Formats: sequence, C-alpha cells, structure tokens
Amino acid sequence: MLPADDHTHSQFSWDSFHGNMRASCQHALAVGLPAISFTEHVDFTLWNAPPGGWAWDEGIRGSYDDPVGPGGHGHFMGAPLEVDAYQAAIEDCRTRFPDLTIRSGVEMSEVHWHTGPVRDVLSRGFERIVGSIHTLPDLRARGEHLLVDHAKDQRSPLDLLSAYLSEVEAMVASDGPFEVLGHIDFSLRHWSPGDGPSPWGQVEEQARHVLGVLAASGRVLEVNTRLPLDLRVVRWWHEAGGGAVSFGSDAHVPGDVGARFREVSQAVASAGFRPTDDPTAFWGRT
Repeated sequence: MLPADDHTHSQFSWDSFHGNMRASCQHALAVGLPAISFTEHVDFTLWNAPPGGWAWDEGIRGSYDDPVGPGGHGHFMGAPLEVDAYQAAIEDCRTRFPDLTIRSGVEMSEVHWHTGPVRDVLSRGFERIVGSIHTLPDLRARGEHLLVDHAKDQRSPLDLLSAYLSEVEAMVASDGPFEVLGHIDFSLRHWSPGDGPSPWGQVEEQARHVLGVLAASGRVLEVNTRLPLDLRVVRWWHEAGGGAVSFGSDAHVPGDVGARFREVSQAVASAGFRPTDDPTAFWGRT
C-alpha cells in the first residue's frame, strides 16, 4: 500500500494558481493513496527582490513594494491563507470523497522567526503542521532575506546547502510548534549538473548532526519526492534514531499528488521504515 501524501498544495496556497483541491482528491484516489494533507503555505518573512527583479509566473498572489533609495530593493510577501474558505473546502471534499482521509494542514516557513504569528494561525486548528525553510540571509543587506533560489547567486552550490542546513538546525532546535520537517533538500532543487555530483557526501557530518537534533526533538523527517530525497539521508535518519518519516509530493497541481511514491516508498523501506497498522499514518522504524 502506498503511504499518505502529507505535503500538498491547493488553490489556497499563494503560489499554487493551478491548484484544485477537489481534483487533487480525485487524483489521490485514482493512484491509490489512503490519505492526503493540504498543507497550504503560510509565510511571514519578507523576501528581497533579486538583482534582476522579480520574474515569476502570472498568478502569484502577494504584495510587493517598490525599491527605496538608490540601489534599494523591493520586498515580497505571499498572500495570507484564507482560513475560513480553506476549511470550508476541506469539509466539502470530505463529504465528496468519503473513502479518502483528508487532513487540513499548513506549511509554515521559518517557524522559529515568527513565533507569535505562527501560533495565531495554528489557533484556528490544523491537523498536519510542516515546518520548512524557504529563505536565507541576504548577504548584501544585513538582517534581510532572499528566497533560496535567489540566495544561490551569493553562494557556491555547496555553501548554499551548508547554509540551508544551518538554518534548518536552528528551526529544529527551537520550540516551534511543528511536527514534520519539510524538504531538507530544498536548496538542491537548484543544483545543476555543472555543480558536480550529489553533495551529500561532502556535508555528511553536518547533515548527521542536524538529523540527530531532529530526532532528539521527536519530530518527523519528510521524504519529499520532488527530487526525490537522497536515500543516504534516510539511512542517516534511521541511524540517528529518527522515529518516523512522512512522504510529501509537494504537489502544486493535482497531477503531481503522490508522484513517484511507489518507487520512493520501496527505497525508504530498504532504509528501515515501514507502514504501521494505520495506512494513513507516518511510517515508523523497523
């Protein structure tokens, strides 16, 4: 049996302009998933514009401001989650698709930087809470931040991964209210063939340390299937004492729900994790 997809986005995420909650549920059933979690984006970090300015697809929802002063830069903030409409859509889908477990959720960015606003959002009630890092410090502007795919212009590919892992460690070591660490390999989505082979071997010591901190926190490691996650990292997670894994397609369109789950779940099983008696739950260690 395939695992649950515990990291997806619908039309309620500010960057998911082709998302469709009903269609995602239909696709989840069609591919044989037992459950789906709609973990919509919730962001509170201002992003600086990159040197070339914004170049995003039409349909992105958020607020921009204009550059200030000579050499200044504008900022972007993703649109807030419309919680009432989102929760109504969740209930509608539960009625329409009774054979599918449908969970509400959020993907919270930089949870450790925004404790008050994070807790305010979570007070509305969500079932699956993913904590993720999407930004890194802007090396040109002290105290400000860039989206990771823009931060790569200021760092070597290996330095980008190392800086990302450092920020992941800070979030994991905090008391931020999240249960799943999202996409530990997020910065590698921008790794190109010209950057060389997979860099995990070069950061093994740091990665193992971060995974040890995550295991000590009692949280869950997400196996994100967008790349998918290097199996060495899953093995290190098991060796660090990690108790469970979740699976997430990070789908922003319905057709990507559950993508590559069959082959990825087989690989994860070989690394020491298996489904429990509840097919909708996280996979535990063997």
